[in-house]
Amino acid sequence: MALTAQDMSDMGRLAQLAMNPKSGASREEIYLAVASLYRIQGAGLNQRERELMREILRRLTLDVEMAIRIALAQRLAEDTTAPHDLILLLVDDTVEVARPLILHSPLLTETDMLRLIAHAGVGHLEAVAGRPNIGTPVTDELVRTNHESVLLNLVRNATARISEGAYKSLVEKSRDLTGLQEPLIRRPDLPPQLASDMCEWVSDALKSFIVTHYQMAPKAVQHSLTDAVRIVKSPPAEAKDQPADSAQKLIDKLSSSGQLKTGFLMRVLSQGQADLFDLAFSRLLEIELNPFREAFYNGGARAVALSCRAVGMDRAVFATVFNLSRQSRRMPLALSKSDNAIVDSIFSDMTRQAAMAELKNMPIA
Repeated sequence: MALTAQDMSDMGRLAQLAMNPKSGASREEIYLAVASLYRIQGAGLNQRERELMREILRRLTLDVEMAIRIALAQRLAEDTTAPHDLILLLVDDTVEVARPLILHSPLLTETDMLRLIAHAGVGHLEAVAGRPNIGTPVTDELVRTNHESVLLNLVRNATARISEGAYKSLVEKSRDLTGLQEPLIRRPDLPPQLASDMCEWVSDALKSFIVTHYQMAPKAVQHSLTDAVRIVKSPPAEAKDQPADSAQKLIDKLSSSGQLKTGFLMRVLSQGQADLFDLAFSRLLEIELNPFREAFYNGGARAVALSCRAVGMDRAVFATVFNLSRQSRRMPLALSKSDNAIVDSIFSDMTRQAAMAELKNMPIA
C-alpha cells in the first residue's frame, strides 16, 4: 500500500509534535497515532521513514502510560500483518508490554527468540520459556541460563521441544533446584534413563512415581542406583586388564534389571570412570572386554562410530564419546575431515544391526 500525500503530511506533523513537548497534543495521542500509522502503512514505508517512526516511538515510550503500551501490544499480539520491526520495538519494551507479543505473536521468529535470550532480562526469558511450540535451538539456550523461574516455565511448557542434551542438563540442575524435580518427572518425553538417574536424589514420593510411571522394578532400581552412586563417585583409577569385582557386579545387576543403557555410559564416562565405561559398553555390544578395547581404542573414529551406532547413540553425542574416551587414555583427540565424513555415513546410512556386524568383524591394524 503506497503512502498518500496526506499520510506523508500526517507523519511529518507527528514527528514535529513528538519532538516538541510544548505542543497541545498529548504524548499518548502522538504515540498511538504513530503506532497506528506504522501498523497500517508499514509495508509502504521506505527505510528512512521506518527509522523515523521507530525513533518517534522510542522517544515517546517512557512518557507514555504503560497501560497504553500494553493495550497496543495486546492488539498486535495476534496481528499477522503488523510490521515486524514494530513488534520487535514493543518486545524490547518492559516485560509487561512485551509479554503478550512474546507469548502469542506469530511474527516472532526463532532468530528473534534467540536474540532476546542473549540480551533480555529474566522476565522476558520467562515469557520466551512459556511460548507455545518453541523448538530445540531456543530451549537449548534457555536451559543454559540457570534462572530457576525460567527453567520452571520451560519444563511446565508441555509444547516445548527439549533435546536429550538439554534434558540431561535439566536433570543435573534438579539436584540443587528441587522445584524442577516434579515437573521434570511428569513430562511424558523425559528419557526413561534420566528419570531413573533422578531416583538418586528425589523424594520417596517422586521415586515411587518414577518406578510406577516408567514401569521399573523398585528393588532392581534401588540396588542398581546404590551401587552406581558408590562406584561413579569413587576416585578415577588407572585402566586395568580386569576391572574390580565391584564393577563387574554392578554391570551384572544393571544388565539383569534392564537398567544398563546408554545414559549410564555417558554418565560414567563424564565422571572419568574409564574401566566401568569399557565394561558397560562391551556388555551392551555383547563383546568380550579385551576385544572391545582393542577395536574401540585402536580402530579410530570408525570403530567408535560403529560402537555408538550399534547401541543406539545419537550422532550428536559421538564427539563427546570420542573425546572423553580418548582423553581418559591420553590418546590424540583430533578428527580429520575424512573421519567426520565416515562418522556421518555410519549414522545416516547404517542400521544398528549392520554397525554391530561390521564392528564384530572389524580388522584391527
